[in-house]
Amino acid sequence: MAVCARLCGVGQSRRCRRRQRSPGRVAAVAAAATAEPSDTCEYGSGHNTNRGGSNTGPPHPESLMELPPELLVEIFSLLPGTVLPNVALVCKKFRQILNTETIWRRRCAEEFGMREDLRKMEATGVSSQDLYVKLLHPYRHILGLWQPDIGPYGGLLNVVVDGLFIIGWMYLPPHDPRVEDPMRRRPLFRIHLLESKKATVECMYGHKGPHKGDIQTVKKDEFSTKCNQTDHHRMPGGRQEEFRTWLEEEWGRTLEEIFHEHMQELILMKFIYTSQYDNCLTYRRIYLPPLMPSDLLQPGLFKGTYGSHGLEIVMLSFHEMSARATKLTGDPNVPAGQLTLDVDLSQPVDLPELDQQRNIDVLSRIILGIHEKVQREVEQPASDTSACVEHAEEEADDAAAEETEVDHGACVDACQSGPSGSSSSPEAQPFVLPLGVMARNEVYPRTCRKCFYGTGLIAGHGFTSPERTPGLFVLFDEDRFGFIWLELKSFSLYSRLTDHLPHAHAPSMEPFEAMLRNMQSWTS
Repeated sequence: MAVCARLCGVGQSRRCRRRQRSPGRVAAVAAAATAEPSDTCEYGSGHNTNRGGSNTGPPHPESLMELPPELLVEIFSLLPGTVLPNVALVCKKFRQILNTETIWRRRCAEEFGMREDLRKMEATGVSSQDLYVKLLHPYRHILGLWQPDIGPYGGLLNVVVDGLFIIGWMYLPPHDPRVEDPMRRRPLFRIHLLESKKATVECMYGHKGPHKGDIQTVKKDEFSTKCNQTDHHRMPGGRQEEFRTWLEEEWGRTLEEIFHEHMQELILMKFIYTSQYDNCLTYRRIYLPPLMPSDLLQPGLFKGTYGSHGLEIVMLSFHEMSARATKLTGDPNVPAGQLTLDVDLSQPVDLPELDQQRNIDVLSRIILGIHEKVQREVEQPASDTSACVEHAEEEADDAAAEETEVDHGACVDACQSGPSGSSSSPEAQPFVLPLGVMARNEVYPRTCRKCFYGTGLIAGHGFTSPERTPGLFVLFDEDRFGFIWLELKSFSLYSRLTDHLPHAHAPSMEPFEAMLRNMQSWTS
């Protein structure tokens, strides 16, 4: 390895006359990859001559060509798989070494998390090189989280490397109202190399097993699926049997067990709307929000109760002094992609004594008082604010200006520390829902950590007349929060989605916020 280090320019050697100019082993081989292909490598003469007197030590290789094959295998195993095809163009020796399974087995393991599955795959006659070159690399751009374009309903698709397959799993909330149950999964498509040396796409929708499908990349961060045998989605009993089966999977009960007429209409409407797509869908990439030091709790995905619409999935994220919950699944009233909750973290709410919490009028006076105050601050004319600032600047002397700067700095520090700036956990306080507030899930936490003023989005059917209505955001613990909708006299309980979601986190806050803006435009 010391010889390798000298060849790649990592360390000092007086005898190394061909030290690389750019640091790192990747840069060394990447430079070699840009050379013209040939059957003989022209990197060095292959002879080690001593021009500075006698040398009693062992000769040092002057080029990568002079390294033993096992050392080249180790070097090439450290390179990203996307660079290896260019390395193969350098010379015949490199091309032959790159047929070593060890290199590709390591790339599959480090880039896609495959380890034990590789041995099972190789037993079927498919090499690690074929797996990487023909399956993992061509379809790497569809790994991660996606939202299907299903009108107002949306959804959550997670594409992962699962064993010897790439599988697209549709995530479904638990059956209403069991919000703390784990998520359900349904495979929509899979890609594999089992039957041939060519990647095969199969549709998994329906109840007749895998059948022919297709995947097309529409543009960056967008792809579409198509089923080529939609007859596999049909059932012998026709639409009635398909509806009963769908209802059992979606709601966990029969239509006769759902007594609420309005809920029956919503369920039938969703079945008719979603079944027309036949798994021919377009997906857009979504990210999980990055974690910031000042966040009230870890952001992420939560499942929550939405009255007659059942359970829906929301994404909780933090933006300076506000917490926002964006719908990933929606309904005909408030569709997917919309901002369902907007919480003002600068407006904490102190709950009254437990007996007073049961009185909805007491809670309403507290929340509406904060709401009116916030509305006045928003509606204050900008001209009045500008005039006050100009007058203050004219009257302030140097000492006052310095004091203002100090105060401003303290304010900035306080804002950056956020509502959870204290390292110690807040003490739990008793909590109970006011009488008359409806809750789909009567089993909710009886203690909470903090409460804040916020607004929730409500609208008529078809997202008509949308408006933000005041309410109370209740933080129970790291994995649960709730929201009391005052106008609706309803309570929504949210529980964290704990599934492992690789390839899903946003690289920074900027692309995540851009994604949120795009999501709202899709359904506005």
